[in-house]
Amino acid sequence: MTPIAESAPVRVRPARRLLDALGGPQNLSLIGALAGVLVVFGYLNPAYLSWSNLAVIGVAATIPALLAVAQTMVIICGGIDISVGSQSGLAAVVAAMVFASTGDGLANGVAVVAIAVALVVGVACGILNGLIIIYGRVNAIIGTLAMLAAYKGLAQLLSGGRAQGYLHGDDLFIFVARGSIAGLPMMVWILIAVAAAIHILLKYTDIGRNIYAIGGNATAARLAGISLNKYIVAVYAVMGFVAALAGVILAARTGSGQPTAGSEGLELKAITAAFLGGCAIAGGRGGVGGTLLAVAILSALDNGLTVVGVNPFWQNVAQGALLVVAVVVQQRRTGERAVGLPA
Repeated sequence: MTPIAESAPVRVRPARRLLDALGGPQNLSLIGALAGVLVVFGYLNPAYLSWSNLAVIGVAATIPALLAVAQTMVIICGGIDISVGSQSGLAAVVAAMVFASTGDGLANGVAVVAIAVALVVGVACGILNGLIIIYGRVNAIIGTLAMLAAYKGLAQLLSGGRAQGYLHGDDLFIFVARGSIAGLPMMVWILIAVAAAIHILLKYTDIGRNIYAIGGNATAARLAGISLNKYIVAVYAVMGFVAALAGVILAARTGSGQPTAGSEGLELKAITAAFLGGCAIAGGRGGVGGTLLAVAILSALDNGLTVVGVNPFWQNVAQGALLVVAVVVQQRRTGERAVGLPA
């Protein structure tokens, strides 16, 4: 009887290992694009690649990156949240108003209370978004677009349309805005913590696998016993928490709660970064690594246009163009038929 030959162990080539470590071809192309942006603007203005300017780019990318990372999870789950900027503005106003309600500041722990209340408000906004989408059976785009206006209006009503509070006199808010640990700004540490938590959740837990499953095929996920409603509400609640955290950072940086602090294009940056980073429109695909690289590209591009003296309004044009490119690439990758063209 001829013995059964043992199968040889599969060898993974070093090049393949490196590609997988970088997140696959998608992230490799983003790394190339980022390098290209840095080289082009560095050539046009050598000061662009100075350490001080790169630090400015990094700090400026923090808040959009926070929103984009959480937005990635929402999109993977098959949804989208256009109201994140307004949620941030509302949280900034609430934090500043709670803090300003006493004159003692940190002596009575009011700064901690103000931040906690703002985070609770953010979670409540996220839960409300999820409930509207689920039980109102409203499309996520329409539902969160409506809430974008609602949260912005609520922030303006609470604040009377004016900046609230004065936070630059408080040690905790100053530390959040300008403090550092081991040479890295506190804002960056907050981003690292949030990005790492969401990455681990998505990639290494059953919860993350279920989120991908819901976005990939909601019907199959439901038949497999996954509670779609609970997951959708939870995902939007996390989005609200992160949006509120971004609002607290905005308030700390500006020294007051601005009712329109987060609604001036932050939602566009977050959504653009998520799609540019590899998220599929229908859900079920994407990752934190690609989103962070996309945010870096957008921030480097914005800063580069400013450094070389280009009209800042072109930044919005560039963001819109990148969003179109990202969507087109995703449509081609998934093989979906272009609208208006024959099959």
